[in-house]
Amino acid sequence: MNRPGSLKGWALIPHPRPAARLRLFCFPYAGGGASLFSPWAKELPADVELVAVQPPGREGRLMEKPIGDLNEMATAMQRELAPWMDRPFAFFGHSNGGLMAFELTRRLRRAGRPMPRLLITSGRPAPQLPLLDPLIHALPDAEFMDTLRRYNGTPEEILANREIMELLMPMLRADFQLGETYQYTPEAPLALPLVAWGGALDMEVPAAHIEAWGEQAGGEFRFRMFPGDHFFLHGDRAQVLQALNQELRGVLSSPAHAV
Repeated sequence: MNRPGSLKGWALIPHPRPAARLRLFCFPYAGGGASLFSPWAKELPADVELVAVQPPGREGRLMEKPIGDLNEMATAMQRELAPWMDRPFAFFGHSNGGLMAFELTRRLRRAGRPMPRLLITSGRPAPQLPLLDPLIHALPDAEFMDTLRRYNGTPEEILANREIMELLMPMLRADFQLGETYQYTPEAPLALPLVAWGGALDMEVPAAHIEAWGEQAGGEFRFRMFPGDHFFLHGDRAQVLQALNQELRGVLSSPAHAV
């Protein structure tokens, strides 16, 4: 296990809470890294420790080869994150991160390992739905960058900096490849509380595609739309954190999921 707070390795624990009764693993969207979630750490319930997941190819792992295959990613996550699953935990993932959290949960079930007490997917169509958007991960650079601008998730000052983009492009392409080449395999619904969030102004992920996550729920299912676009977790930050804390307090207080 890496030193808490380290930016190296698969997990960043920005605010260690050794006595926490629950860990929240946060999985980033395409192009994002663990530091996205660092500011959340001190705003969670006192009994919750945040573990921000850091896949290779970004931030402190920029020089490592990024992973563009979800099966490979989930296999690595199951292995590398296991040391932090020594106490009850929950998963939150946005966009590609939601897909990572979902597939890792199914892998843990197949392996007979402890499951998350709660799975929150955010800004990602339900996995059983086919992707309707054109594939972009193999586009020529100029077209790929134009698409990134349309998605509004990469700052213009980054897109305009050739040297930085040369460093980031392999990771960005791999992240989109991971989501675009994902092959859903039907399995039984997950017997855990599943929560799906979306953005009302997200033109890429309509509400019906968020609500369709209910087909993956074998237990409780809650569906909510926030006011913003695809990156509502930033634009609607206060509402998102309020909703997240409500869900986590529910886990901490639930007799059925006592921790």
